[in-house]
Amino acid sequence: MPTRDTQHYNQLGQAISFPVQWQAKPAPSFPTLQGNYCRLEPLALAQASSLYSAFAADQEQRLWTYLPYGPFTDLTRFTAWLKQQVGSKDPFFYSILDQTGQALGMASYLRIDPTHGVIEVGHINFSPALQKTRAATETMYLMMRYAFEELGYRRYEWKCDALNAPSRQAALRLGFSFEGIFRQAAVYKGRNRDTAWFSILDSEWPALKPKFETWLAASNFDALGNQLQPLNRL
Repeated sequence: MPTRDTQHYNQLGQAISFPVQWQAKPAPSFPTLQGNYCRLEPLALAQASSLYSAFAADQEQRLWTYLPYGPFTDLTRFTAWLKQQVGSKDPFFYSILDQTGQALGMASYLRIDPTHGVIEVGHINFSPALQKTRAATETMYLMMRYAFEELGYRRYEWKCDALNAPSRQAALRLGFSFEGIFRQAAVYKGRNRDTAWFSILDSEWPALKPKFETWLAASNFDALGNQLQPLNRL
């Protein structure tokens, strides 16, 4: 069977890529994504107060540095922004709820291309209560799983400001491959953005999925909730 590593040529002797039997996939239907530690629900105005309170715990407002919007000085302004996002299909925002139903963060699908099977995860904003938790990792796992297994997409993307070191580290921890820097890719908040590109391919998902599931298993944590095996070492 032809693979990515096999060199192919057309009848003119020109190098071409490997053949693909492909048909366009459906657009996402954006269902609720249920995990063991969290639940992802389509963004709703009813979650505004909970989300604002969760984000407000970041008193230094570090959460907003690399996002094109925010910080928001009060609930009214945050709710007005949130209202503009509710109902959008690209980007499509999820609220991330803990086991009690408290909204602690957001993430979205964007740049959705069913024709070519490409989808990006972005607008990731984890409140202090969500950061470095099992729910945070499970959020990313649930979104990947839906893209690859339910939608059947070929490529899952992560992009961030090239200077956003925590985001770049998170992408690598989650199994994304670094693809390079797009220089002067955007302007936001009155400054330049060079964009770092990362991706996971559908062919890589079967090896990544069991790593996530092993890491997320209760047996991977001690009585204090500390991980026994880091995800990037599984």
